[in-house]
Amino acid sequence: MKIEILTPEKKLFSGEAYGVQMPGLTGSFEVLEKHAPLISALKAGTVKVLRDKQQDLARFSIQGGFVEVLNNQITVLVEGGVAI
Repeated sequence: MKIEILTPEKKLFSGEAYGVQMPGLTGSFEVLEKHAPLISALKAGTVKVLRDKQQDLARFSIQGGFVEVLNNQITVLVEGGVAI
């Protein structure tokens, strides 16, 4: 599935992923391929992009924002963030 992580200033990540772990307001959650449509608020924390089933990771520290999951595409819009 395709994922993009965007801040107002720049694109933090764009590419294919097996899954994504995100810090929701009421707890962390994970989105895998063919997930049902979803819009959720995110709190400050770490977004983990799972590039494959072997847990190859890209990690990003975010300040909070929103995520939209639709048609096997994930768009994460955050107030600020950096790769860690």
